[in-house]
Amino acid sequence: MTLNPAARAVIDMMEESGASFEGVASLTAEEVRDRFAGRELPVEEVARTEDRVIPGPDGTDLPIRIYWPEVTDQPLPVVVFFHGGGWVIGGIDSHDGQVREMVNRSGAVYVSVEYRLAPEARFPAAPEDCYAATQWVAANAAAIGADADRLGVGGDSAGGNLAAVVAQMARERGGPAIAHQLLIYPCCDMDTGAWPSHTDNGDDYFLTRESMEWFYNQYTDPADRTHPHASPIKADDLAGLPPACVITAEYDPLRDEGEAYGRRLQEAGVACEIHRYDGMFHGFFGMTLALPDAVEAQNTAAAAVRAGLS
Repeated sequence: MTLNPAARAVIDMMEESGASFEGVASLTAEEVRDRFAGRELPVEEVARTEDRVIPGPDGTDLPIRIYWPEVTDQPLPVVVFFHGGGWVIGGIDSHDGQVREMVNRSGAVYVSVEYRLAPEARFPAAPEDCYAATQWVAANAAAIGADADRLGVGGDSAGGNLAAVVAQMARERGGPAIAHQLLIYPCCDMDTGAWPSHTDNGDDYFLTRESMEWFYNQYTDPADRTHPHASPIKADDLAGLPPACVITAEYDPLRDEGEAYGRRLQEAGVACEIHRYDGMFHGFFGMTLALPDAVEAQNTAAAAVRAGLS
């Protein structure tokens, strides 16, 4: 299938407005953050939100934003959400609209995490922050109106990577118990030559192979890239991990590794849905105002979250 015309129009519009990954190899992290800053879109209302700061690793402060879909006396399922942005850009605010939409579609409490960014805080700072946040949510679920027995993790792109990694960390470290993982076009393998989609989709579809390498250089030392907490597909054994839903896009450089991770989960006996959206590109999931496929993908993801945390 060819790139969806609506998707092409969105990519062209982003490039015209300067929200592009072209040429990032010559920029600093701050310059790339500035390139993507300040683009506000209408957001859905949710019942309530609250910003908090919780303890992070090694005495650091870890900002979170809690979203409630409704006011209820009954505890709700809860998803700990990790934003995308190559571990270098983005944050709670950049993904606020997407999280609100998923809160309303899934009926779950969401806790969005402002983990430390590279290159100021390189690997393994981000996964350790995200694991600490997941521990906090599990320990404090009742206090925020959530059910610790219905705890999920989720994220997009770098955040999908972190969700997969946190699920592995929880298995390795004896908890907390995670019931579901939502992996939206996750980075699963930092070898930028490992998969055909890296080359086939490496230019002209928003995320580029060049920018992927730049993000990896900001985040990790080369020797760290094969560690399962950086490239979760490198784990020797995926048995015993939580059920998963993997969302991919046809014209995404990360397509093949995300789908391969989903298949490895299946081969390890883990229940895993894999949904590819033909004609779409990396980043489409949050673009519901412009792309009907984003609405469909969010509905699919929300249904998986509801089923996984039922």
